[in-house]
Amino acid sequence: MLAAAARIAPFAHRTPVLRSFSLDELAGAELHFKCENFQRIGAFKFRGACNAVWALDAATAARGVVTHSSGNHGAALALAARGRGIPAHVVVPEGAVASKLAAIQAYGATLHRCAPTIAAREAKAAEVQVMTGASLVHPYADPFVIAGQGTAALELLAEAGPLDALLTPLGGGGLVCGTALAAHGRDPDLAVYGAEPEGAADTYQSLRQGRHVTDLVPDTVCDGLRGTVGEINLALMREHRVQALLVSDAQTLAAMRLVWERLKIIVEPSCATVLAAVLRNPDIFAGRRIGLILSGGNVDLAALPWQFPRGRHDHRRQPRGRPRHRTGAGLLRRVQPRRLG
Repeated sequence: MLAAAARIAPFAHRTPVLRSFSLDELAGAELHFKCENFQRIGAFKFRGACNAVWALDAATAARGVVTHSSGNHGAALALAARGRGIPAHVVVPEGAVASKLAAIQAYGATLHRCAPTIAAREAKAAEVQVMTGASLVHPYADPFVIAGQGTAALELLAEAGPLDALLTPLGGGGLVCGTALAAHGRDPDLAVYGAEPEGAADTYQSLRQGRHVTDLVPDTVCDGLRGTVGEINLALMREHRVQALLVSDAQTLAAMRLVWERLKIIVEPSCATVLAAVLRNPDIFAGRRIGLILSGGNVDLAALPWQFPRGRHDHRRQPRGRPRHRTGAGLLRRVQPRRLG
């Protein structure tokens, strides 16, 4: 993990940790938000992709890299590959968010399209790998990717101090596994949780049933968490006693809006699952110091889920002259104030 941190240090941002008095009060806990929406490409994925790309030897790297991704990992791999001057190929499923596909292309990767299933993604990536000789950098089941993702937790622990628990979004398992490795390298008893959508609960079911559940069809607004958990990720989660906590899409979208209202930042629905999980489980988190990794902020601003039709405002929800919640300098504070630009 320390080797990964040193490898990516020249390229990745050290993202801020934010605090909110009102969210602490709402949760009944002390919340420390690690804001990976300020990371390069707007998501934590750059950490893992960067570590994997720069860990390749020169001859292997020259043949390029390939992956499959619904967006953020593809953009991250494309940017990391561009930084090293090597080709990148990204297999993208039908229905992926248009803004994320545009970012992948803008960073110079070649797009290869496939059906919106994990099987189709993996088959197409293998085909491209044979055609090009590129190295596969899996979105979450790659040891170098997992180690790179864990560097966010290293930074959070260094800045926030001792915590009682760490919480990340849970999809394929790369971020939560990297977080568990980083956390337990410092404190073997530190609790680690993954927040998973009810409509894509393959990890929850896998941990509960003691087998790798792969036959669930995801149905969730969290496009970044629709991937099936990896075999090595599931094994690491069992080894490190990671618990999966389920949240509904409605709870996730409510948490997404809360983050915007109280922290004044836009995050993806996938990312908001962590706050949703804290608010849904006060019996677990009340009275504790919690680190939450906000995984990314790549959203279509024209389609935010709480928007009204253009030109219309709902004055009935808020009496004139009475703010819905407290605002001002006291509402938002940072652990270490800094310029974010």
